[in-house]
This record gives sequence, structure tokens and C-alpha cells, in this order.
Amino acid sequence: MNRTQFREQLTAEHKPLLLDGAMGTLLYSYGAAMDRPLCLLNIENPKLVAEVHRAYIEAGADVIETNTFDANRFKLGKHGSAEKAAELNSAAVTIARRVIDSTFRPVLLAGSIGPLAVTLAPLGRVTQREARAAFMEQINALVDPPHTRGVDWLILETQTNLQEIETAVEVARSLAPHMPLIAQMTFNRDDRTLMGDTPLQVALRLKQLGVDALGVNCSSGPAQLLRLLTAMHQVVPDMPLAGSPNAGWPEDIEGGRVLYPASPAYFAQHVGAYRTLGVRLMGGCCGTTADHIAAMRREIDQPTAVSPEARPLPTQLVGHKTETRPTNSPDQPTQLARALQKGEFFVSVELTPPHGTAVQKLLASARSLHEAGATFFNMADMPQARMRMSAWAAAYLLQQNLGHETILHVPTRGRNLLRLQAYLLAAHALGLRNLFVLMGERAKVGDYPEGEDVYDIMPSGLIKLIKEQFNAGVDQLDRALDQPTNFLVGCGVNLNSPNPTREMRLLHENIQNGADFALSRLVFDVDKVRAFKAGYEREYGRLIPLIAAVQPLPNAAVADFLHHEVPGLLIPEKYRQALRLSDDEWQGVNIAQELLLGLRDVVQGVVIVPYAGRYDLAADVLDVLA
Repeated sequence: MNRTQFREQLTAEHKPLLLDGAMGTLLYSYGAAMDRPLCLLNIENPKLVAEVHRAYIEAGADVIETNTFDANRFKLGKHGSAEKAAELNSAAVTIARRVIDSTFRPVLLAGSIGPLAVTLAPLGRVTQREARAAFMEQINALVDPPHTRGVDWLILETQTNLQEIETAVEVARSLAPHMPLIAQMTFNRDDRTLMGDTPLQVALRLKQLGVDALGVNCSSGPAQLLRLLTAMHQVVPDMPLAGSPNAGWPEDIEGGRVLYPASPAYFAQHVGAYRTLGVRLMGGCCGTTADHIAAMRREIDQPTAVSPEARPLPTQLVGHKTETRPTNSPDQPTQLARALQKGEFFVSVELTPPHGTAVQKLLASARSLHEAGATFFNMADMPQARMRMSAWAAAYLLQQNLGHETILHVPTRGRNLLRLQAYLLAAHALGLRNLFVLMGERAKVGDYPEGEDVYDIMPSGLIKLIKEQFNAGVDQLDRALDQPTNFLVGCGVNLNSPNPTREMRLLHENIQNGADFALSRLVFDVDKVRAFKAGYEREYGRLIPLIAAVQPLPNAAVADFLHHEVPGLLIPEKYRQALRLSDDEWQGVNIAQELLLGLRDVVQGVVIVPYAGRYDLAADVLDVLA
């Protein structure tokens, strides 16, 4: 198929072409090792790769992709196999061709080309020449392998850097000028690439490069991709679009595995909206299986579901301009410690440090929220693994300028034990006493996906270190500090856990290690909170002060997105239905107010977590306390 035939195939007169789903997800489910490049299986276990191809073809895929996403010399070089790059790509084409040839219907083959997993100069040390050579080696093996016909298309996917994708397009056009070329970028939860580009900037640049179709893959789930592709379509309405979302946000589970929450039925619900928008190539990425592709196949062939609207989700931080005043850091014990001791109900609001050095909006928002009724402020530490001002610096500036006490989030992921202890000593010296210890976001979901997720200690261990050693005047090596710290420490708890018995056991371990309070993930069901608390106290005795997290939902799209695509978040149907019946964001505020009032007799405090920086909605929720 040449480029002209490709464009003709993607016209509105034809059905969208259905791509396959995740290669890695199925290979892992079949027993493939998670610590080695999957492309090595093209030589070591080709039957396993063939099984994946066959599963997607039987599910109804029109196009399958070669198992070559990680088959470049840079990724392979980290495992001592750089010299096998060409052989592995050629072997992948051979495997896929054999499966296609045994199929009784036409199926196309796309050559999968992932990112090089290096940083190009001038930000990194890999030169354009080296990057070009790596792409040339891989693409040449896909287009012209020995002993078999090459791929029908080339697809650049999960790309993170426009500079890198430009190099790949240049090489592809030089080696296969007449072959269709699809380019797909991946985006973070804030709708920007890992290098900070917007979908509009990406779409315009990819069109200028002369690709035959452009779009998005990986990222989050179907709802986010619909939003991103809508933005792209606005600036390049004449370009065919391609979309292959993940099955929601991944959640780490035991054994090094990950869980993706979006179901096949949820994927099928979005097919109609994709078609209406003009998405001509659609499939699935991480977490999707043959069941997801089969569900999309049925919806393409016989549309039945009502697809969601492409409503934009809020991303703009909202604040109020007010003057600030300097004040001293809080004395000991902290206000939070006194409130917990007296059993006083309180409300905190989670704030996010700025992406830069200007804190005026942050301080203005905090002042407005305090006036609305917030007692404390939780300071998040680089949520979604996006680069921001250090949380301890933002918390210190807030306490110094406004005098409002903070609860500092302290993730263990991304810091070794040496730096983590230094961080805690600095926070204490600056007057920060209230800590919430958590695992933190994985680097791969944020700005620097190739960053190391190093950690020497789990949250439960850090809680024990702080309470039994730092607060006793010694460090982790039992060497004396110049004076003891006086931290109040909270742990996390998931009140929506599908395994409450295990969650209670983990909470009890944290309490034994010295946790002073427990802060939950988002909750939308007061009865579940009450049941969890009762269950814990039956098994282990009196529970430490419990603080529940609540979020005002701006619209039904956000509610469905969180319910279907974010692991561990369950929003009752009655709330999602209420949001569907009203486009007014006040409905979400009313729901959050209802939860806040219902939780007053069950927990000791509530943390309001604004969605996408909507601090104004958090202030509206607080009005119910008046």
C-alpha cells in the first residue's frame, strides 16, 4: 500500500481501521519476563509473539504491529544486546507475516518504532547523527528484511520529543519515501508532552513534517485521548487522526505487576465519538487486551453505544489576588497536633506548588481558602511526577507569608535514604512539623520517564524512622543529631480497596510504626468509610484519627473518567447520574458538600483535593460549614 492508497483507505467512506492492542500486556500475561526487552522474544520465543498477533487478528484487528517497540540499539544496549537490533526487527516482521499469511482475511502490518529512550543534544549527550543511525538501522530492517516482505506501514508511537520524532521522520522518508507513515505522541495527565508541548503544537509540527496520519497513543485512557485528538483536529482538520489509549492510569500491584482499570465496554463507548471526530485509526495501548479490541470491533461494525461528549476537562489554576503578610512559623505542638488531641473536626485543602518560582497565585489562593474556612493546607510534592517547586519550599513560604500551617507530603520514591534524611532535617529547620508520608508517583508517568525510581525505604519504614529515631534524636544509623525533631506523621490508606482486610493490615502496621493520623485516598461513599472504620476497630482496636479526602467534580465527564480510568476510585452511580443530568459544576460542589457534612461524624478531618487546580470550587465546598 502506497501513501495515496493509504489516504484513500482512510476517507470517511470507509470504516475506521482497527489497530491491535498492547503487545507487552499480553506477553506479560503469557509469562514473559518484565526486566528484559520484549523484542528479544522475536528470537528466543517467536511462538509467544505469534500468539499475541493471532489473538488480536481473531479479535478483529485490521492492522497488527510488529513486536519492535523497544528494538533499537540504545534500549537494547542497556541489556548488552545492541548488536542484535537489525536481527530482532527482521525476525519480528517474519513472525507477523507468517501469522497474517495463515489468516483468511486481509490484515495489514505496521512496523512499530518507539522512542530511543535517550536525551538528544543539546539537553543530552546523544548526537543527531547517533540518533539518525539508530533509526536507520531499525527502519531499514522493518522495510527490507531478508527472506520476507517488509511492513506495509511505519508507525512512530509513544514518542515524547518532537526533536526526536523529526529525526525519525527524516530517516523514514529517506528509506521508504512511498510508504505510509503514522506519527503518535504521548501526553501527560496535564495534556502536555513530556517536553511540555501542547497537542496543538504537536499537530501543527507533525503536519509540517509530512506524515500521513497523526495522533496520540499511550497517555491515559479513552477520555483523555478524545480530548487531545479534539484539540488536534481543530488545527489540522484535514489530517487523518490515530488514537490508541491506555486502559486508564496504571496502578502498581504486588509482584511488580500493574493493573489498568478501563474495561472493554468502556473502550467501546468511545468508538462513536472517535468516529464523529474523524479518527480513522483506533486501537489500544498499555493495559488493553484482545477483549478490548473485540469490543471496539463490534462497535465499529454495529454501532450501539452512546459515546461521551468531548467536553474539556479543567486545567487552569484559579486563584484570587490578595495581599500577603509575613508571620512566624508555628510553635510546638502544632495546631494540627492540638486539633487531633482534642478531637476537633477540621478541613484542609491540598495545594500544588507552582511550575516556577512565582508563588503569588499560590499564596493568594491559600488566603482565599482560609477565609472560606480551611484550617490547614496539604502541600503536594510534584503530583503526577511533573517538575515543580519543591514542596517544602512552597510550604515554608506559605507559613512564613500567611501564617497558615501546612501538612507537607513526603514521598519516598525518587530519593535515596541519605537525601531523604537531609530533606527532613531541612524541613524541620524551616518550621515544618506536619508530614504525610507516601510512596509518590513513578517517574515514567511524568516529565522525566527515563528517570530512576530509586527508593531505599518504604513509607511504613520512613514513618518508623521518623517517630522512633529522628524524634528521639538519632539518625537511621543511630548517630546523634544535634537535637531531636518533633514531627507529627501521617500515613496513607485506601478506603476503596478491593481487599479491605489487606488494607487494614497495612494500616495497622503503619500505626504500630508510629503514625499519628491516616489520610485516605479520595472517597465518595460515607458508608464505605464508616464500614472500614468499624471493621478495623473490630480487628485491631481503636483507630488513630482518620482524615478523608474529598474532591468536587466539575462535570460528568470527569466523574466517568475517574470512575473508569483511575484505579481505586469508585464514584457511586447516583452521583455520576446527577452530574449527567446537570452541566452546572455546582452539582459537583453540592455532592462534595453532602460528603463533607456526612463525614463530620465519621472522621476527624477532611482534605479537599481540587481537580486540576480548581481552588474556587474548593472554596465553594467550604461554604457549607458556615
